[in-house]
Amino acid sequence: MEKILVKNATIIDSGTRREADILINDGVIEKIDSSIGLSPSTRLVQADGMYVLPGVIDTHVHFREPGLTHKATFASESLAAVAGGVTTVVDMPNNIPATTTIEAFEDKCATARETSAVNYSFMVGATAQNIDEIKKIDVKRVAAVKLFMGSSTGNMALKEDDRLEELFKESPVMIATHCEDDAIITANMEKAREKYGEDIPAFMHEIIRDEEACFNSSREAVEMARKTGARLHLLHISTERELELIQNTEFDSHKMITGEACSHHLFFCDEDYKRLGNVIKVNPSVKKASDRDAIWEAVISGRIDTIATDHAPHTWEEKSRSYLSCPSGGPMIQHSLLAVLDEVAHGRLTMETAVERMCHTPARLFQMKNRGYIKEGYYADMTMVELNSPWRVHKENLLYKCGWSAFEDRMFSSRVRMTMVGGKLAYSNGKAMRSGGAREIEFDR
Repeated sequence: MEKILVKNATIIDSGTRREADILINDGVIEKIDSSIGLSPSTRLVQADGMYVLPGVIDTHVHFREPGLTHKATFASESLAAVAGGVTTVVDMPNNIPATTTIEAFEDKCATARETSAVNYSFMVGATAQNIDEIKKIDVKRVAAVKLFMGSSTGNMALKEDDRLEELFKESPVMIATHCEDDAIITANMEKAREKYGEDIPAFMHEIIRDEEACFNSSREAVEMARKTGARLHLLHISTERELELIQNTEFDSHKMITGEACSHHLFFCDEDYKRLGNVIKVNPSVKKASDRDAIWEAVISGRIDTIATDHAPHTWEEKSRSYLSCPSGGPMIQHSLLAVLDEVAHGRLTMETAVERMCHTPARLFQMKNRGYIKEGYYADMTMVELNSPWRVHKENLLYKCGWSAFEDRMFSSRVRMTMVGGKLAYSNGKAMRSGGAREIEFDR
């Protein structure tokens, strides 16, 4: 059993900051105190001048394994994650084959167990054919059921009203939805083709996948959740209008409709299509500056509960194609925390609020056991950041397998200096590693 003493930490946790030492024993935080002595058998980690945060919990990633490993793997993307201060991820089911069975879920767990640098769990995807399978899932192991209300991969859209209601009634875990209305998108695409033919410019993405497509679908999901009493989590909210569907309250056990903001919709808007084009082609689309700003206000107020990335890599060759041939999605996980800390530096939100949305609430909302906080008895998942230490994003310091980022050439004001997963160093001195501390997440349900 390895003991580690983190000395002189400025801990941000539970809305407070304090100066303290942290003693870690066999991957778990044993003691937090103003001064803890160093025993001969204990490894010392100096945290002078750094803020120590709970590791970021990113509950929306696409690590592309199995089936799409030319884009990314669990090994490659989890190393990018620890470099960005992320210690836990929840991976989505639209792989090849899709994670729509218990067998497919177990296969993904086996892959992550062998290769992941971060703690992991998975959502099981809903289809019109697998609701009986969903009823059998282990609530202590499956993060949530992922429901595509509209456009999706393969056969994962579920639109039949009777099957939809059955899913909402019978799912033993929270339902997390991707909400876009196919009929509206199809009609908008036909108009775009009439105007531009096959040479549709990237900025039309926001018009094709517009506010109405998102709001109509999100409203349908919310109405079904209210009708059935199901717990519903609206993924990647991209419009101001959708915010009216969620209570403007901090998360607690009584908040049945919750929402997520993703990095693309917080840090980009329609004005950026001219500069970045298909690089910011994501679904739901990046929309107007007013939508972006409203989403930020909702994050700050607590109307939106969590910040995630929807990290979804594609190769540069794929993203360089014409609009109609270019897939949606992009890598985000290595820089999500640093981008938010820039907003902290600019005074938009406090570091305590950032930790609440990126660490505490994801753990509480998904009911993760002993994760998301720096507390005695909790797993030692934490990251150490240094403020006022500018650096620039270049291809050379990207760890994504795809080798590109929408944040390329951006200067960040903070750095991740160290990341610890399960009490073991997974990132230190610019090096990411699979340390052996990563575990499958257990849910306290």
